[in-house]
This record gives sequence, structure tokens and C-alpha cells, in this order.
Amino acid sequence: MVDFTSRQLRAFLLVAKHHNFTRAAEALFITPSGLSLLVRELESQLGFRLFDRTTRHVALTVEGRQLLAVARRSLEELDAATSRIGLTAREASDTLSVGAGQLVAANILPQAIKEFRTERPEVRIEVFDADPVSILQRVRIGTLDMGLGAFESTPGIRRTLFFRFFLMVIRADRHTSPRRRSTTWSALKGETLILPAPMRASIDAHLARAGAVPQRTIVLNRFDTIVAMVEAGEGTGIVPSSAFPVCQRRHVVMSRLINPAVPADFYQIRHRGRKPGPAAEAFSTFLQGYIAGWAGRAGLP
Repeated sequence: MVDFTSRQLRAFLLVAKHHNFTRAAEALFITPSGLSLLVRELESQLGFRLFDRTTRHVALTVEGRQLLAVARRSLEELDAATSRIGLTAREASDTLSVGAGQLVAANILPQAIKEFRTERPEVRIEVFDADPVSILQRVRIGTLDMGLGAFESTPGIRRTLFFRFFLMVIRADRHTSPRRRSTTWSALKGETLILPAPMRASIDAHLARAGAVPQRTIVLNRFDTIVAMVEAGEGTGIVPSSAFPVCQRRHVVMSRLINPAVPADFYQIRHRGRKPGPAAEAFSTFLQGYIAGWAGRAGLP
């Protein structure tokens, strides 16, 4: 009897889709060597090769093509069953699962959940902190009730604008520096800029249109790292105003980035075919008001 795992089958399907181990590994969020190990284990258990490999090309063998449809159907049935069972279990309880990126999960959700539970102590909220792709996948198969963050429109997913943040400039707070309520794009010319990787392309385009060529650009993945680097005097940061809770705890000052003001839209995503439970609706409504409250008190656009 062949004893293989769903992870091995997913690795096989992704390599068959991309014809490339590196791209398949990125889609599965593992290293290429880890993906190769999964495929080799599966081939060993089956007793035949699934792919013909060269340095430039990866192609299914005859046996691999025969297995492809069966593997795809098996995983689809497994995902569908997992989704149905998970949905039924959650509807029978007051448990809500929320996915969000590191910035929101660490700096907005904990206090919001604490305040929400003073009104609804019976609701248990589970937080999944991950990248947008992982959150989207879990919402799609039904293991997350909702996701929060910057998401593209996706078939089968209901995407709702949850809050409109805007890009801000942050600088080290030197006390003697003048406080600016706003900063134009053109005023950033010649500065060392520290940018978030997911927003790099959009920011670069606005800088180019304003003729603001930076002296140097540092690109980082995490917003809290950007804020810490700015505090240390390593450059001027550009972040969405959702980073305000992080900035509050650091010696940095924020100013609105204008001419133009650039939105950083914050969405909620849910599975289009599933009706959210009462707990999800209640927390969603509360969270919108909670974010609007601190954003308003902070004077953020």
C-alpha cells in the first residue's frame, strides 16, 4: 500500500503546473531543496519517476501524466471535505478565525480583541498572522473566516474595502526638527528612503513622476523594521498610516504625503459562497469602528 501525504501531492501538482522546481517551491512556501525531497519521497513510494529533469526543463513522465488527474481530483475532494466540515464546526460555536499581516496582527488586533471581548466575552477569536497569499489560500478553502490586509480581487473571494489608509512620511524625532503636517513627493528628492517591499513599485512610480530621485533606497519587508531604522536615523521612511500604532512607540514623527495623497486600501476578504456567522459580523463591525476611532484621534487621513 502506498502511503503518501497531501503535502507530497501538492508538491507534485505545483511542479507539474510550473514546470519549474523553484517557482513551485515559492508557491508552497518552502525551499527548492525541500520541494525536491517531497517529490523524491513520493517517487520512491510509488516506485516510478514523475518528472524528466534537465538543467533547463522539467516535464512529466508518462506515469506522471497518468497520476496528475487522480492527484488533482483527490486534493480537490480533500479540500472540499475539509472546508465543509470546518464550516459546520465553526457555525456550531462562537469561534472566529481572522488572518492578517504582521503589522495588523501585532499592533491592531490584540487591543481590538481585548476591547471587543468586554462586550462579547463568549466569542473566541483566533488570529493567523501570515503573508497575504497564505491568508487568501486559507479563506478560499474555508479554514479562515476572514482575512484583513491588501488583497487583489480574486474569483470566488468577496473583497470589501474595510478602511482607507494613506501613505505617510516618517522621520526620526530629533525634537529640534520642525514638525510638518504634510510632505510633498518632490520634497523627498535627494533623501535616503526606506521603503516597504510590497509597495516599492507604486512608490517608485510616484517619486519618478515628482522628479524626486532619492540619494539611496533601502527596501525592507517588515514595517516595524522600517520604523526602527528611521528611529535610528538611517533614512526617511514611507509607510501606510496603518503603521501609526508602531510609530507611537518609537521616536519618530509622521506627516501626510501629498501632491498626490496616495491611498493604501485595507480590505476584508471572505469566501464568496459562505455566509459569515453572527460572531464574524459583530467583530467586523466593531473593528471598523475601532480603527476609525484611533485613526481619527491621531489625526490621520
